[in-house]
Amino acid sequence: MARRGINKEKVLLLLLGGLSLSLARTPRGQLKILKEMHKSWQEIDARALKLAIKSLYSSKLVEQKNNKNGTTTFILSTEGRRVALTYDLENMEIRRHPWDKKWRIVIFDIPERIKKVREALRYHLKRLGFRELQHSVLVLPFECHSEIEYLVEFYNARKFIRFIEAYHIDNELDLKHKFKLL
Repeated sequence: MARRGINKEKVLLLLLGGLSLSLARTPRGQLKILKEMHKSWQEIDARALKLAIKSLYSSKLVEQKNNKNGTTTFILSTEGRRVALTYDLENMEIRRHPWDKKWRIVIFDIPERIKKVREALRYHLKRLGFRELQHSVLVLPFECHSEIEYLVEFYNARKFIRFIEAYHIDNELDLKHKFKLL
């Protein structure tokens, strides 16, 4: 999976918001979308925004359209729409498939000073189906590398998170029971 930082994700989601705005049926729905887009827009640093758009353009996630009046419009490409929709944080899912006998383990050591990031990450991992081995060690038996990469990038926490694939855990029988693999 190509690395995309939080500003690139926001740009993609803002562009998707523009598409959503055109599909909203009521003025109330449009207003809600506009408020969310405005909030995200205010959080983006101008220099970081320019770098993110340039990077997105070169990654073919957005397309550039030059207008007759001299302005430039950036539009989500088909691949950009797929990425923005695939990694909608609140709707992200990990597909269940036949177990390949590997355990996916996420270990994180996030400092107390960014406690909110730690708790948000734990929330998302549990929502995706991970089970706790310890407070900051979670396990899942299904392929999830792309989703973990997305979360690591979204929370800008690469230096605090480790992802391990293992063939054996000493309490494997208990985990197989919890994940209904027996």
